[in-house]
Amino acid sequence: MRNTRLLAVAALTGAGLLTAAWAGAAGAGRAGGAGETALASSVSSESAAASTSSAAGSATSSATASAGCGAGWGSMPKTGEGAGGRSLTDVRTGRHDCYDRLVLDVRPGASANSPGYRVRYVDRLHQDGSGRPVEVGGGAVLEVVADAPAYDPGTFEPTYPGRGGEPLPGVDLKGYKTFRDARFGASYEGTTQLGLGVRARLPFRVLALGDRLVVDVAHTWAAPR
Repeated sequence: MRNTRLLAVAALTGAGLLTAAWAGAAGAGRAGGAGETALASSVSSESAAASTSSAAGSATSSATASAGCGAGWGSMPKTGEGAGGRSLTDVRTGRHDCYDRLVLDVRPGASANSPGYRVRYVDRLHQDGSGRPVEVGGGAVLEVVADAPAYDPGTFEPTYPGRGGEPLPGVDLKGYKTFRDARFGASYEGTTQLGLGVRARLPFRVLALGDRLVVDVAHTWAAPR
């Protein structure tokens, strides 16, 4: 029986569920029933403390994430002044804990300023120039217009292979929590128009980062509208 108890103590100590002090006390064979009762009480208390600490950590992490998920962004139209004439070179997307992200990359130029932009929810996307409706999947549609043409203004050679009404090249939205569809609208009079289909009318923000224009759409409403 003593050997069995020592083996159990060693296993618990190795697993981090028993302090070294209690292991030593048990190995020395402290007074039968009282020692074993104290030993069991220590294991129970330490396990409970570990569980409580883990739960508290998870709750804190969850609360921190929720606090940064779209709080204060809102869903009203957003515009920004910036440099024009720098060509669009790529459009890509990414998934994050709180939001889905759309990134427009523009060609570096003499100006370090980001392109101007206009981002808003629309009932339906209409192609710039022609006015033709563009079907965009999802519960709501964000129209993204950037002052960055999909061609070189000097040569008119394409710099981004988007085609009107078609899905954005190379963009795969499988597994995204908010994004549902991404379509090319048009490149018209020095601008590029995109249609972003999202799950619902959710808060969003726009970040102008020099040679990148970023649109983040939150997964949920984290704060009152």
